[in-house]
Amino acid sequence: MSQRIIRCPDVCGRIGVSRSSLYRLVAVGEFPQPVKLSTQGRAVGWLATDVDRYIEARAATRPVA
Repeated sequence: MSQRIIRCPDVCGRIGVSRSSLYRLVAVGEFPQPVKLSTQGRAVGWLATDVDRYIEARAATRPVA
């Protein structure tokens, strides 16, 4: 089964942060590293499963009402 790759605008929308905040989270190790989509270009994306795991982990830290 192949993995689905999500590009930056979709990732930002799913986790509710700006592009600069997304890259800040990556830089400090709080969000998964992107996958390079080409060897020559700057295009990157994130595995959908990695984004889903991040969202689930964040949801698990919320207080239970």
